[in-house]
Amino acid sequence: MVSQFFQIHPENPQARLIKQAVDIIRRGGLVVYPTDSAYALGCQIGDKMALERIRMVRQLGKEHNFTLMCRDLSELATYAKVDNQVFRAIKAHTPGPYTFILPATSEVPRRLMHPKRKTIGMRVPANPIALALMEELGEPLMSSTLILPNEELPMTDPYDIRDVLEHQLELVIDGGYCGMEATTVIDFTDNAARLVRQGLGPIDGFELEE
Repeated sequence: MVSQFFQIHPENPQARLIKQAVDIIRRGGLVVYPTDSAYALGCQIGDKMALERIRMVRQLGKEHNFTLMCRDLSELATYAKVDNQVFRAIKAHTPGPYTFILPATSEVPRRLMHPKRKTIGMRVPANPIALALMEELGEPLMSSTLILPNEELPMTDPYDIRDVLEHQLELVIDGGYCGMEATTVIDFTDNAARLVRQGLGPIDGFELEE
Protein backbone atom coordinates (compact mmCIF):
# COMPACT_ATOMS: atom_id res chain seq x y z
CA MET A 1 0.00 0.00 0.00
CA VAL A 2 1.23 3.47 -0.91
CA SER A 3 -0.82 6.47 0.12
CA GLN A 4 -2.45 8.74 -2.41
CA PHE A 5 -1.49 12.42 -2.37
CA PHE A 6 -4.08 15.13 -3.10
CA GLN A 7 -3.16 18.79 -3.45
CA ILE A 8 -6.29 20.64 -2.32
CA HIS A 9 -6.65 24.41 -2.47
CA PRO A 10 -6.54 25.81 1.10
CA GLU A 11 -9.17 28.51 0.45
CA ASN A 12 -11.37 26.93 -2.24
CA PRO A 13 -11.19 23.15 -1.88
CA GLN A 14 -11.93 21.30 -5.13
CA ALA A 15 -15.26 19.47 -4.65
CA ARG A 16 -14.10 16.51 -6.77
CA LEU A 17 -11.04 15.89 -4.57
CA ILE A 18 -13.03 16.36 -1.36
CA LYS A 19 -15.51 13.73 -2.56
CA GLN A 20 -12.68 11.31 -3.44
CA ALA A 21 -11.08 11.88 -0.04
CA VAL A 22 -14.36 11.16 1.77
CA ASP A 23 -14.86 7.99 -0.30
CA ILE A 24 -11.44 6.85 0.98
CA ILE A 25 -12.47 7.63 4.59
CA ARG A 26 -15.76 5.74 4.19
CA ARG A 27 -13.87 2.69 2.92
CA GLY A 28 -11.88 2.58 6.16
CA GLY A 29 -9.04 4.81 5.05
CA LEU A 30 -6.71 6.72 7.31
CA VAL A 31 -6.06 10.26 6.06
CA VAL A 32 -3.80 13.13 6.99
CA TYR A 33 -5.56 16.46 6.55
CA PRO A 34 -4.91 20.12 7.42
CA THR A 35 -6.59 21.97 10.28
CA ASP A 36 -6.26 25.52 11.62
CA SER A 37 -3.45 24.49 13.98
CA ALA A 38 -1.52 21.54 12.55
CA TYR A 39 -1.94 18.50 10.34
CA ALA A 40 -4.11 15.75 11.83
CA LEU A 41 -4.83 12.07 11.33
CA GLY A 42 -8.49 11.34 10.65
CA CYS A 43 -10.84 8.39 10.17
CA GLN A 44 -14.53 7.55 10.45
CA ILE A 45 -16.00 7.61 13.98
CA GLY A 46 -17.22 4.02 14.00
CA ASP A 47 -14.14 2.51 12.35
CA LYS A 48 -12.41 0.40 14.97
CA MET A 49 -9.59 -0.78 12.68
CA ALA A 50 -8.70 2.75 11.54
CA LEU A 51 -8.68 3.93 15.16
CA GLU A 52 -6.25 1.17 16.12
CA ARG A 53 -4.03 2.21 13.22
CA ILE A 54 -3.95 5.79 14.54
CA ARG A 55 -2.90 4.38 17.91
CA MET A 56 -0.11 2.44 16.18
CA VAL A 57 1.14 5.39 14.09
CA ARG A 58 1.28 7.61 17.16
CA GLN A 59 1.99 4.82 19.70
CA LEU A 60 -0.78 6.07 21.96
CA GLY A 61 -1.79 4.53 25.26
CA LYS A 62 -5.33 3.74 26.35
CA GLU A 63 -5.59 7.00 28.31
CA HIS A 64 -5.37 9.19 25.21
CA ASN A 65 -8.30 11.56 24.68
CA PHE A 66 -9.32 11.42 21.05
CA THR A 67 -11.02 14.37 19.40
CA LEU A 68 -14.15 14.60 17.31
CA MET A 69 -13.61 17.23 14.65
CA CYS A 70 -17.02 18.84 13.98
CA ARG A 71 -18.46 21.07 11.24
CA ASP A 72 -20.31 23.28 13.67
CA LEU A 73 -21.69 23.36 17.18
CA SER A 74 -24.99 21.68 16.24
CA GLU A 75 -23.07 18.37 16.40
CA LEU A 76 -21.86 19.13 19.91
CA ALA A 77 -25.11 18.20 21.66
CA THR A 78 -25.19 14.79 19.97
CA TYR A 79 -21.82 13.72 21.32
CA ALA A 80 -21.26 15.79 24.47
CA LYS A 81 -23.19 16.99 27.51
CA VAL A 82 -22.94 20.75 27.89
CA ASP A 83 -24.89 23.25 29.94
CA ASN A 84 -25.78 26.72 28.64
CA GLN A 85 -22.89 28.50 30.31
CA VAL A 86 -20.30 26.10 28.89
CA PHE A 87 -21.98 26.20 25.48
CA ARG A 88 -21.72 30.00 25.39
CA ALA A 89 -18.01 29.88 26.29
CA ILE A 90 -17.35 27.32 23.55
CA LYS A 91 -19.43 29.22 21.00
CA ALA A 92 -17.43 32.40 21.61
CA HIS A 93 -14.23 30.59 20.60
CA THR A 94 -15.55 28.53 17.69
CA PRO A 95 -14.44 27.89 15.02
CA GLY A 96 -10.83 28.15 16.13
CA PRO A 97 -7.72 26.34 17.40
CA TYR A 98 -9.30 24.97 20.58
CA THR A 99 -10.08 21.45 21.78
CA PHE A 100 -12.74 21.16 24.48
CA ILE A 101 -12.83 18.13 26.77
CA LEU A 102 -16.44 17.35 27.65
CA PRO A 103 -18.51 14.56 29.20
CA ALA A 104 -19.42 12.18 26.36
CA THR A 105 -22.96 11.05 25.51
CA SER A 106 -23.87 7.46 24.66
CA GLU A 107 -23.53 8.36 20.95
CA VAL A 108 -19.74 8.28 21.34
CA PRO A 109 -18.24 4.79 20.86
CA ARG A 110 -16.69 3.71 24.16
CA ARG A 111 -13.29 3.11 22.56
CA LEU A 112 -13.06 6.84 21.75
CA MET A 113 -13.69 7.97 25.32
CA HIS A 114 -11.18 8.37 28.08
CA PRO A 115 -11.66 4.99 29.85
CA LYS A 116 -11.99 6.32 33.39
CA ARG A 117 -13.49 9.75 32.93
CA LYS A 118 -15.85 9.03 29.99
CA THR A 119 -14.83 12.24 28.27
CA ILE A 120 -14.32 13.19 24.64
CA GLY A 121 -12.42 16.02 23.00
CA MET A 122 -14.41 18.14 20.54
CA ARG A 123 -13.46 20.97 18.24
CA VAL A 124 -14.57 23.01 15.22
CA PRO A 125 -11.59 24.03 13.08
CA ALA A 126 -11.39 27.25 11.05
CA ASN A 127 -10.02 25.43 8.01
CA PRO A 128 -11.92 25.24 4.70
CA ILE A 129 -10.53 21.80 3.75
CA ALA A 130 -11.35 20.19 7.11
CA LEU A 131 -14.86 21.71 7.07
CA ALA A 132 -15.47 20.58 3.48
CA LEU A 133 -14.43 17.02 4.36
CA MET A 134 -16.89 16.88 7.26
CA GLU A 135 -19.66 18.49 5.21
CA GLU A 136 -19.27 15.77 2.59
CA LEU A 137 -18.94 13.03 5.23
CA GLY A 138 -22.03 14.23 7.08
CA GLU A 139 -20.60 13.51 10.54
CA PRO A 140 -17.57 14.43 12.68
CA LEU A 141 -14.11 13.06 11.89
CA MET A 142 -12.34 11.00 14.52
CA SER A 143 -9.09 12.88 14.85
CA SER A 144 -5.65 13.09 16.41
CA THR A 145 -2.85 15.64 15.88
CA LEU A 146 -0.06 14.24 13.72
CA ILE A 147 2.74 14.04 16.28
CA LEU A 148 5.03 11.06 15.78
CA PRO A 149 6.40 9.01 18.69
CA ASN A 150 9.33 10.69 20.50
CA GLU A 151 8.56 14.01 18.79
CA GLU A 152 7.21 17.05 20.61
CA LEU A 153 5.91 18.99 17.62
CA PRO A 154 3.47 18.01 14.86
CA MET A 155 4.69 17.33 11.32
CA THR A 156 4.15 20.34 9.04
CA ASP A 157 5.25 19.43 5.53
CA PRO A 158 2.87 17.19 3.51
CA TYR A 159 5.79 15.85 1.43
CA ASP A 160 7.68 14.82 4.58
CA ILE A 161 4.49 13.25 5.92
CA ARG A 162 4.13 11.23 2.73
CA ASP A 163 7.78 10.12 2.84
CA VAL A 164 7.55 8.95 6.45
CA LEU A 165 4.03 7.48 6.53
CA GLU A 166 3.14 6.56 2.96
CA HIS A 167 2.86 2.85 3.79
CA GLN A 168 0.67 3.46 6.85
CA LEU A 169 -1.96 5.74 5.34
CA GLU A 170 -4.41 5.75 2.44
CA LEU A 171 -4.23 9.48 1.77
CA VAL A 172 -2.19 12.59 2.49
CA ILE A 173 -3.95 15.89 1.75
CA ASP A 174 -1.58 18.73 0.95
CA GLY A 175 -3.43 21.85 2.05
CA GLY A 176 -0.40 24.09 2.30
CA TYR A 177 1.49 25.09 5.42
CA CYS A 178 -0.56 24.64 8.61
CA GLY A 179 1.80 25.70 11.32
CA MET A 180 3.16 23.46 14.02
CA GLU A 181 1.42 24.61 17.16
CA ALA A 182 -1.23 22.32 18.60
CA THR A 183 -4.62 23.52 19.82
CA THR A 184 -5.26 25.02 23.22
CA VAL A 185 -7.06 22.37 25.29
CA ILE A 186 -9.73 23.44 27.79
CA ASP A 187 -11.37 20.87 30.08
CA PHE A 188 -15.04 21.57 30.86
CA THR A 189 -15.77 18.18 32.44
CA ASP A 190 -16.92 19.72 35.72
CA ASN A 191 -18.54 22.75 34.04
CA ALA A 192 -15.61 24.92 35.13
CA ALA A 193 -12.87 25.77 32.63
CA ARG A 194 -9.50 24.17 33.34
CA LEU A 195 -6.48 24.70 31.10
CA VAL A 196 -4.94 21.38 30.04
CA ARG A 197 -2.58 22.66 27.34
CA GLN A 198 -1.74 26.17 26.18
CA GLY A 199 -1.48 26.07 22.40
CA LEU A 200 -2.38 28.30 19.51
CA GLY A 201 -5.66 29.68 20.89
CA PRO A 202 -5.45 32.60 23.37
CA ILE A 203 -6.92 31.86 26.80
CA ASP A 204 -7.88 35.34 27.98
CA GLY A 205 -11.56 34.82 27.09
CA PHE A 206 -12.02 31.94 29.53
CA GLU A 207 -12.64 32.13 33.27
CA LEU A 208 -10.06 29.53 34.16
CA GLU A 209 -9.82 27.72 37.47
CA GLU A 210 -6.36 27.67 39.00
